[in-house]
Amino acid sequence: MQMLRWITSGESHGKALVGTIDGLPAGIEIEPADIARALERRRWGYGRGARMSFEQDELEILGGVRHGRTLGSPISLVIGNSEWPKWTEVMAVSATDEEGRRYDEPGRFAGSARAAALTRPRPGHADLAGMLKYGFDDIRPVLERASARETATRVALGEIAAQFLAQALDVRIVSHVVGCGSVATPDGLWPVPEDAAALDAEPMRCIDPETSRRMQEEIDRHRAAGDTLGGVVEVLVYGLPPGIGSYVHGDRRLDAALGEAMMGIQAIKGMEFGDGFTTATRPGSRAHDEIEKVGERDGKLVIRRRSARAGGIEGGMTTGEALRFRAALKPISSVPRALSTVDVASHEPATAINQRSDVCAIVPTAVVAEYVAALTIARAVLEKFGGDSVAEVRRNVQGYVDGLGVVLD
Repeated sequence: MQMLRWITSGESHGKALVGTIDGLPAGIEIEPADIARALERRRWGYGRGARMSFEQDELEILGGVRHGRTLGSPISLVIGNSEWPKWTEVMAVSATDEEGRRYDEPGRFAGSARAAALTRPRPGHADLAGMLKYGFDDIRPVLERASARETATRVALGEIAAQFLAQALDVRIVSHVVGCGSVATPDGLWPVPEDAAALDAEPMRCIDPETSRRMQEEIDRHRAAGDTLGGVVEVLVYGLPPGIGSYVHGDRRLDAALGEAMMGIQAIKGMEFGDGFTTATRPGSRAHDEIEKVGERDGKLVIRRRSARAGGIEGGMTTGEALRFRAALKPISSVPRALSTVDVASHEPATAINQRSDVCAIVPTAVVAEYVAALTIARAVLEKFGGDSVAEVRRNVQGYVDGLGVVLD
């Protein structure tokens, strides 16, 4: 069985982030500029802090692509950190410098705010549990890898997966923000692929201008109060044929795979498919998407759904309708109005460290969710159809669709 797999490496303030993806077929058209644009999409959005304006992503593809096409071999890339010169000593790999002095010797970084020991863990962050698990006496090793900067690598790899889905199946993925703090979009406003460019240009990545305005005001209020905000994003995947995923075992269900992938994004605390939690409050007669006959075409039955409550997935498999799911992001745990904690060095009550200046990261989270979905769905597609080249995958998909006993309207 062909398996798509990927791995990332690197720290937030390290020299670079590194990503490798293995199992994609040959012939995917991809340019460094495509990935650079994806990374740029992740950087911006209303509520972001100053760090996004000076910390640049320096992309380099090291292998797996030749003359703008994937080779079928593993693809490796590096995202360099333009701020690395400021962190060379704090994040040095070696134990000693060129003169043989140890980086961890007492007083080495005396007076350096950047290199000071971080011993006041943030509630809501990986800080305290990470220190306890790995035996650290400083938060630095935890926050460097737990940081959401790691998602830049998954975005870069996800762009390649998204290009594969578009070129092999004509699948398009679009994401938008449906909630920010207490402000939410009206029900039933779903973007289509043609809305993607407009959403990229919208400060809140929101399909409704009036809601976007209110979301920005909500962020401004919390910025003035020294607080942070979370929100909810929605991802829609158009063009998937029915039957991606499987009901035969829990770990082969596409919704299970997407749930794992979304919950693996930093600060995501909840997820639902379709109407999800709202459906749980409905009686069965109003919870499911009824099926009706439209007619016949070329001797095949033509059917459609009367609603889209399930989000395009039933029994762990795609139904042929748009796949739709939401993910909830908690407020950023580095709160300017610092929360109470305990200093693990002095054992005294303290206020938590504050390591970033974002008020709300819901806009980039929508973009990250879009690309993580592309990776997960690309893996499921290759498990279903196989193929060593884009052309072969396309033939396999077409043969499967042609053999279906019904046509979806």
